[in-house]
Amino acid sequence: MDFLKRLFTWWNGQTLNTQIHTWLKGVRVGEDEQGNVFYETRDGKRRWVIFNGEAEASRVSPDWHGWLHHTYKQPPTDKPLIHKSWEKPHQENLTGTANAYAPAGSLRAAKPADRSDYEAWQPE
Repeated sequence: MDFLKRLFTWWNGQTLNTQIHTWLKGVRVGEDEQGNVFYETRDGKRRWVIFNGEAEASRVSPDWHGWLHHTYKQPPTDKPLIHKSWEKPHQENLTGTANAYAPAGSLRAAKPADRSDYEAWQPE
């Protein structure tokens, strides 16, 4: 079952084709705190990530994101970025989850009111 899952789905880690490409051409560069593994080609022209679990781009921290997009030459494992005291820790995108932000007054944030004055219509 795991073989078929890897063969046909791209959102659970890596496909079989990506795994073969990684074996043939990839050099492991590092791993982040979530278990995502980062690779590049031997010539350093292409970089990619193999996600640990769901393939969600917001799970890549800003440090590794900069390396993936060639903003930084050295990976965060070799040359960690200096973070400011006011920076918040990286958080993945929570849209569509129970932990998503709901502003005050939002229907999702408000608890249902007690409607004892309301009686639902019942057909006779």
